[in-house]
Amino acid sequence: MPSRIEKTFKELKVQGRSAFIPYVTAGDPDINLSQKILNSLPSGGADIIEVGMPFSDPMADGPAIQQAGIRALGNGQNMKKTFSMVKNFRLQNNYTPLILMGYYNPILQFGNENFLSECSTSGVDGLIVVDLPIEHSQELCKPAQEAGIDFINFITPTTSPERLKNILDVSTGFLYYVSIAGITGTKTPDIKILENMIKKIKTYTNLPVGVGFGIKDAEQVKNISKFSDAIVIGSSIVNKIKDLKIQNLRDDELIESLVKFLLNLSNGLQGRTQF
Repeated sequence: MPSRIEKTFKELKVQGRSAFIPYVTAGDPDINLSQKILNSLPSGGADIIEVGMPFSDPMADGPAIQQAGIRALGNGQNMKKTFSMVKNFRLQNNYTPLILMGYYNPILQFGNENFLSECSTSGVDGLIVVDLPIEHSQELCKPAQEAGIDFINFITPTTSPERLKNILDVSTGFLYYVSIAGITGTKTPDIKILENMIKKIKTYTNLPVGVGFGIKDAEQVKNISKFSDAIVIGSSIVNKIKDLKIQNLRDDELIESLVKFLLNLSNGLQGRTQF
């Protein structure tokens, strides 16, 4: 039986368009509003959702997501509450894939078996663990896949063909291509170089290839979606949530403004039917 992620990409391929994958940090800007934001993301065009598991030392993340994690941890967000958010989301949405993204330390502290059990029962479809290399795939990657949870691995501009083949051996769901060298939200990718790299990667695999890091606006979404299977946007969304919260809007007003912002991004997708 295909996973939600696999099913989503197959449906989008028939439609001739890329997936829109927004990222939000669980527990930011506060626990209750974070749940409302998560629930609203499909209305903003989300085909797949990445939920960040806040961690005190997010080495691959830029200032925006680092600060979101600090806010979330300050609100008392933890792994148990993140799983509760997923369960609440699933009460109203059983079709949009959810991916937990973060670092290995909080998972290890929670316990690998307990973590995967909670993923299965709450409705998590995939995992992205930033700092767990493929050499340690037996620790979490393989058990996750055996439990029916996709494990998405990163490819970078410096990944060699040999390394890529090894990554493909332990990857399911899709491949996450890091479009820039460095941390999230700090640079802008070169579209032509990016296109050539994605085309090259696709000669090695039939897995969908998503692009993230450094994508901030609808024009980039439009251009990159012409040759990629998914667009991942994180820092600009996290910043938008922070800016809207500063305006002291009511929760419903904030959600309405955020959905408009997301639709502006997702409507740029190649082949996207306007909402």
